[in-house]
Amino acid sequence: PVITCHFRDVVDPDKLPELETYFRMWLRLIPLFGGVHHGYLMPSEGANNIALGSFSFPSLADYEQYRIRSFADPECQAAFQYARDTRCFLSYERSFFRPLMP
Repeated sequence: PVITCHFRDVVDPDKLPELETYFRMWLRLIPLFGGVHHGYLMPSEGANNIALGSFSFPSLADYEQYRIRSFADPECQAAFQYARDTRCFLSYERSFFRPLMP
């Protein structure tokens, strides 16, 4: 069954351009590992320090393989380093769901 990773990031409102750059990296990277990215929700009205996003993999095993491979991938490592360097998000929560489709 498909597994969807949904995450909630606590972000630095003064670093939204950096956050958007970081998110754009993953919009391109996730599909390279067999995932489907459903996009990000950037802060707009209301809370200015929360961003959301989600992506799916065909199975939890596929997601776990993505995680292993991403830690060895130079482009993913560059994205991780960009986040550390810019501190564009402060913390994150990750939850997994099984989508119910028609």
